[in-house]
Amino acid sequence: MTKEEIEIREIVDRETKAWDTQDVNLLISIFHPDMVWPWPRTPTSHDPMDWELMLGKFNKDKWSKVWQDLFDNYELEHNIREIKKIVVSEDKDGAFVVVDIDTLWTNKNNDRSHWKGRVCKVYSKVGDEWKMTMHTGVLEY
Repeated sequence: MTKEEIEIREIVDRETKAWDTQDVNLLISIFHPDMVWPWPRTPTSHDPMDWELMLGKFNKDKWSKVWQDLFDNYELEHNIREIKKIVVSEDKDGAFVVVDIDTLWTNKNNDRSHWKGRVCKVYSKVGDEWKMTMHTGVLEY
């Protein structure tokens, strides 16, 4: 693995740890200030015409509250993530990662939020660190 691939793997692992430990500050640390996170309406909505922006552009306070509400109201049953592919630009200033995830949240009413499928995480090199600029919602392939 190249130095950049190791750095990208670290940020993916850091995100996984943030979900596993329900650490909002650790999760927020990976996002670029211009981050946007489109989300498909269903796991089979491959056509972006069916996607939506639930949160808009990254806003630390707003996004922290959304994730803290999730952590306060849902228990993490499992969080399985497997990196399938890392691609770094020739100039080593951009990258994307394909990750298969299976993350299950359950609340006290037994309502489930199951994130299962494939995602694409997009990163930009900002100074000496990588920041996530875009992330697709979970899709089944």
